[in-house]
Amino acid sequence: MPSSNRTQVTSVRETTVGTTPGTPRMRLRRVNGETLQLVPTFAASNEMRSDRMASDIIRLGKQSGGDLPYDMIYPFPDSPNDTDICSAFYNDFTNTATRFNDGTADSVITAVATTGEIVTCTTGTAFVAGQLVRLTGFGVSGNNVVAKCTTGSATVPAFVGAGLTDEAAPAAAARMKVVGFQGASGDITATATGLGSTSLNFTTLGLAVGQWIKIGGSATADKFATAALNSTARITAIAATALTLDHRPTGWTTDAGTSKTIKVWVGDQIKNGTTQVGQTIERGFLGQGTPNYFVHPGMVVSNQAYNFALNQPVTVANTYQGMGGSVSTSPLDASPDASLVLASFPPFVTRVHVGRVTEAGTTIATPNFLRGMTIVLNNNSTMIEAIDAEAAQGITGHAVDVTGTAEFYFGNNALLTKYLAGTPTSLASYLYNSLSGQALIFSIPRVIFAGDGSPNASGRNVDVMLPLSWTASKDETVTNAMITLDRFEYVEN
Repeated sequence: MPSSNRTQVTSVRETTVGTTPGTPRMRLRRVNGETLQLVPTFAASNEMRSDRMASDIIRLGKQSGGDLPYDMIYPFPDSPNDTDICSAFYNDFTNTATRFNDGTADSVITAVATTGEIVTCTTGTAFVAGQLVRLTGFGVSGNNVVAKCTTGSATVPAFVGAGLTDEAAPAAAARMKVVGFQGASGDITATATGLGSTSLNFTTLGLAVGQWIKIGGSATADKFATAALNSTARITAIAATALTLDHRPTGWTTDAGTSKTIKVWVGDQIKNGTTQVGQTIERGFLGQGTPNYFVHPGMVVSNQAYNFALNQPVTVANTYQGMGGSVSTSPLDASPDASLVLASFPPFVTRVHVGRVTEAGTTIATPNFLRGMTIVLNNNSTMIEAIDAEAAQGITGHAVDVTGTAEFYFGNNALLTKYLAGTPTSLASYLYNSLSGQALIFSIPRVIFAGDGSPNASGRNVDVMLPLSWTASKDETVTNAMITLDRFEYVEN
C-alpha cells in the first residue's frame, strides 16, 4: 500500500500566474505533510420525478488548493520557500549583489585569478569596495571564503588579501553574494544615534532605509569592545558618514572602535506589496506501482502563518488557492532539483535560535518574557470564476491583514497598559542559526494589541500569563509596510 512517506512534492515559480512554464525546472520541497486537493464540485438536480427517484448530480467544475506545512528554514533565493514568501507578501525580495553558476560550471562566474585576486563574472549589480562578499561552491577550497572587496566592479571585482588562487572554470555550484561590509582599522564608530565612519561611504553600499543590520563579527578585532553594541538594529537614515539606527540594543553607547575592523552584516529584504506571485505545485505518489502526479497550476498563497512555539521548530503553514489542475502518470520533471539539504539548511527552533525579540524597539526581558508568538498574513483572496471555464481563471488578492498573538509573562503592567490604551507599538524577532550562520528578522513595525489581554490565576502553581493578540497597520514613518522580513545568508555572532 502507498505510504505518505513516499509522497513527493515539487514546485516551480510561474512567469504568468496560472501557466506552468514549458519544460519546467521543478524543485523538491521539504514538507511536514500536505492536504492539497484537486476536486470536482457537484450540485444536485432540482428535477421533479413522479417515481420519487433522483436524477444524476451535476458536475459544476473543479477546485484546487489546500495546505502545505513545514519547518522554517532559510529561504534560499528561488527555492520553494522563497517563492512561498513572495507569494504571501505579494512582492519579491530586494537582494544584495549576487552571481551564481546555478548548476552550469563556468557560466556566470567564469574565472578566479591569483594575480590581483580578481573574480571574473557576467555583469549585474556591481560589487563595491568595502563590501563583504561570501564565496561558496568553488572547486578550489581556498576560494570559499568571506572576503572584503578591495576594488569594486560589476564584472571584475578584486579581493586583495583574501588568498584567492587561480580557478579557470569555476564549478557549477560557484556563488558569490554580498553579506555585509567592513571598515578599515578604527574607521567605523558607534555614535549616539547609530554608526559613523571617516572613509567608508555608507551611501555606496546598497543599503536602504528600513533594512536591518547585525553589527560585529566573531573575531575580537571585528567587533566593538562594548559588547552591547554587537547586535541588531534598523536603519532609519543613510548619509555618507552616518547610519542612523533605531531598535538599538539595550546598553547602546558611543565607542570609537579603536584599532577595530568592524564587520556589519546585511541581507535581503521583502515587505508586503501588490505583485501577485504564483507557482505550479506537483504531488507524486511514488509508492504506487505506477505513480500518479497531481498538477496544481496558479497556486497563490492566500494565508501564511508562522508559529513560534516554545521548544519547537518555528513552523510555516501555507494555504493556497489554485487554478484547476490535472492528474497524470508522467511527472512534469523526471529529475527535479534536490531539496535544500538539512546540513546546510537546518530548521530554526525557538530558544536556541531566537537571539533577540523586541517590543517598541527594546529587547523583551524580565519580568515580561515572551513565551510564544504567531504571525499571520491573510490576503483575503478570492477565486475568479467564469461561466465558460470549469476552473478558476485567476486569484484576486484583496486587502492584506497582518495579525498574530503573543504570550507574555505578566511581570508588570507595562504591556497591559498599552493594550488598555490602544497604544501603537512594534514587534521584531531575530533568529540566528549557529549551525549554518543564517539569520532572519521578522519585523512588524506598527502594531496595536487588540484582543485577549486578560491575565488569570487559573489554579495552583501556575505562572500568570498575559495573552495578547495584535493587529498590524501601515508604518508610514520608516518602512511604508505592515511587515518586513530580512534574510541574512551569512552572519557572524
